[in-house]
Amino acid sequence: MPELPEVETTRRGIQPLLRDRRITAVHIRQAKLRWPVPRSLKTKLKNIRIQDVRRRAKYLLIDTEAGTVLIHLGMSGSLAVVPSDTPYRPHDRVAFDLDDGNSLRLHDPRRFGAVLWAGHAPEKHKLLKDIGPEPLSDDFNADVLYRHSRKRKRGMRDFLLDGHIIAGIGNIYANEALFQAGVRPSRAAGRLTRAEAEKLTQAIKQILARAIKKGGTTLRDFQQADGQPGYFQQVLKVYGRENEGCPQCGTPIRRQIQGGRSFFYCRQCQR
Repeated sequence: MPELPEVETTRRGIQPLLRDRRITAVHIRQAKLRWPVPRSLKTKLKNIRIQDVRRRAKYLLIDTEAGTVLIHLGMSGSLAVVPSDTPYRPHDRVAFDLDDGNSLRLHDPRRFGAVLWAGHAPEKHKLLKDIGPEPLSDDFNADVLYRHSRKRKRGMRDFLLDGHIIAGIGNIYANEALFQAGVRPSRAAGRLTRAEAEKLTQAIKQILARAIKKGGTTLRDFQQADGQPGYFQQVLKVYGRENEGCPQCGTPIRRQIQGGRSFFYCRQCQR
């Protein structure tokens, strides 16, 4: 699933190509995504100017004069800007034709993505209103992390994946940040010390920033807006490296499954 770095990479790729462009037509080739794509987008957005492209957690927000379009890439989605006369690929679901002859297309093989209308107050949309602070912003710090962790019994990995606490970190980056901070993913969040909260907050910010710089992680379907893969998977320390030697001590990396998702850790370096 595209996580925060992949979505931010996409935003940075498409923003300069969309800003101040007018949408000339919306083509809904498949309305049955995770939620139905509103047919009203065809009329709401015709000849409407795009003002900006933002990100909130794992959601892309395309701000227009008429309101905001909310896009989620789902499990396997990607966005690309291509010439409007480019033949559609089999899994291209929605297309926004632009006045410069290009088209923004959502490619979503598994149909878990979303294209929704959020109007003029997207922050009040039901999918956005309860999301926690952005991890790369000043609103997220060690005090916030430590305060939310108090009396929590669930494991640290699952704690970090709670979008009400922190926005959109994702499983890959939670694993990598916990390794860098020396915190075991299964440890109860309530046992996190104040000093560890400082280290973990710093690790989260550093890991996400490095991942964005490398264009995200491509494990299966993710592509950047220019069609290129992300390259952060080449520097992953623990995620997906079961039985390989820990890069710090050589102990074999272990994998466990919790809540249907795998986490990876070093039993020597993470406590």
